[in-house]
Amino acid sequence: MKYVMEILPSLFSGAGMTLQIFFETLIFSLPLGILVSFGLSSRFAPLKWLLNFYVWLMRGTPLLLQLIFVFYGLPIVGLTFPRYMAALVAFVLNYTAYFAEIFRGGNQAIDRGQFEAAKVLQLTYGQTLRKIVIPQVIKIVLPSIGNEVINLVKDSSLVYVIGLGDLLRAGNLATARDVTLVPLVLVALIYLLLIGLCTLLLRQLEKYYSYYR
Repeated sequence: MKYVMEILPSLFSGAGMTLQIFFETLIFSLPLGILVSFGLSSRFAPLKWLLNFYVWLMRGTPLLLQLIFVFYGLPIVGLTFPRYMAALVAFVLNYTAYFAEIFRGGNQAIDRGQFEAAKVLQLTYGQTLRKIVIPQVIKIVLPSIGNEVINLVKDSSLVYVIGLGDLLRAGNLATARDVTLVPLVLVALIYLLLIGLCTLLLRQLEKYYSYYR
């Protein structure tokens, strides 16, 4: 226990970096994903083709490769990012593409007849989206969004490859220094705790929207 108490501060410090990447990625990628999803359904062919290519590229290549490319590759053409900014850019670009596809599927699942019914009721387009469409889309996409949120908690460990002091890096350093697996066991427990909290919150959201059938 004495050894555990000695290494916990460094692990918690690394967990802080993990949570920072997690929350900032969600803050930027969720609204961007919604915007891109509307573009994917646009009738303007060049925009639709460009966004489809972007989504195909982001989903078709590993996040690790994208992270390395942003940090090590872009400086070749004159675009240099600090370590944290490079990680955030790579994560936001990747998760925006996934969220865009999820929201696009949710939008397409809404019957077009509901828009016509809203017009009959003399609702504006904004009221139609806010009161009729968006609650249904959220209910449809919430399980898929939840899966991506849980994946994001685990994917955040990839920032280790560009030298950021996240939770996994802190555990690896302690393991290499002290030649023991205890730090990695603690890292696993912290990840399980974070994912457990996310799962609990997502279930509460699903329960909240379960009234909308």
